[in-house]
Amino acid sequence: MAAAAQTSEIRTFIKGNATKYVKLNVGGTLFTTTIATLTKHDSMLRAMFSGRLEVLTDSEGWVLIDRCGKHFGTILSFLRDGTVPLPETKRELMELLKEAKYYLIQDLVNIIETQLKPPLKTSQELEPFCRVPLITSLKEEQALIASTAKPIIKLLCNRHNNKYSYTSNSDDNILKNVELFDKLSLRFGQRILFIKDVIGCQEICCWSFFGHSTKIAEVCCTSIVYGTDKKHTKVEFPEARIYEETLNILLYENRDSRPDAELIQATKTHPKIMDSDDDLDERLERGDRPSTTKRK
Repeated sequence: MAAAAQTSEIRTFIKGNATKYVKLNVGGTLFTTTIATLTKHDSMLRAMFSGRLEVLTDSEGWVLIDRCGKHFGTILSFLRDGTVPLPETKRELMELLKEAKYYLIQDLVNIIETQLKPPLKTSQELEPFCRVPLITSLKEEQALIASTAKPIIKLLCNRHNNKYSYTSNSDDNILKNVELFDKLSLRFGQRILFIKDVIGCQEICCWSFFGHSTKIAEVCCTSIVYGTDKKHTKVEFPEARIYEETLNILLYENRDSRPDAELIQATKTHPKIMDSDDDLDERLERGDRPSTTKRK
């Protein structure tokens, strides 16, 4: 019986018209397709059905391919169309990749390997560098302040609280305060909780600094000035003072109690010539205190 089975298998070369149909027996699963499909891409199948490689056929003319036929239909679909829906599970993708590599279909190999690659950004990289809560009520503010051991900086910025017209530089100064808040939150976001309030009804632009759930300092940037015929609202940008209070509030970091009296005295500023903005940035990077003037 074994000898009969052996004699029924014939080794031959297949080459013919592109429209000619051939019968394929892939691991016991039967397929029918044209030579044009099998030779469309540069692959082992092109070599097998263009007369370059010898193939094995049975007595009924089926070309015998000793591979699992599970994914061969997907292989044929890709050869026909140049694209194909890929399996959803990683296991089946790996199985298809193995078959694509066996048949030397490099374009399909590349597509599958791309699908199997992890996303360009890991979950860690997708984590925001800094989160700034946007509060909508006093209750939310109190809950945030009570929930953290970090020092807190809150910026209240609500341009619509104004009753009078703004002075010429006020809009620019509002924007500068917001930009500084963003800059500080990026720099100290791991050490300080930054909160933004855009619906507060009392002030236009005001900084608040908290340590151990207690307000330590406040920098109000607005004032009323009198013109020749009416009142105006003036918004200032006290950058040096804000930097000063930011460094002061860091004294409350990782402490179980308030800073002692000597430490508080050491951080109090005395009337000196203001540092330039560049000097302030440089000192802030080193962790030094800026030589600004008064404290609230």
